[in-house]
Amino acid sequence: MAQRISQSELDIMNVLWEKSPMAASDVVERLDNDKDWSSRTVKTLLSRLVEKGALSTEADGRRYLYTPLIAKETYASHAAKSLSERLFGGRAAPLVAHLAQGDGLSDTDIQELEALLARLKK
Repeated sequence: MAQRISQSELDIMNVLWEKSPMAASDVVERLDNDKDWSSRTVKTLLSRLVEKGALSTEADGRRYLYTPLIAKETYASHAAKSLSERLFGGRAAPLVAHLAQGDGLSDTDIQELEALLARLKK
């Protein structure tokens, strides 16, 4: 991904990753419980995401339907790598160690990491 997605834009993307395509009014409705954003704010964020190449639009009568062009897993992988590079020189171990401090990892997280490490060792 060439351009960074802000937290507000990520909130929009999460709605669309759950279900798409979706009209701006549907996105507003989905966010209504969590955010106090006007329809205009949501439309501005959707436009920014289209400009960044994160969303596509398709005309549906007088409205547009928005669809993610980036898979959630792809974005998560890119964001995690970027965070690791910026804070830990690209190394994964210090990132995981940082998450583990202060109860950052649950027992389930630890089990999943152990299983992942076992698979990677094979």
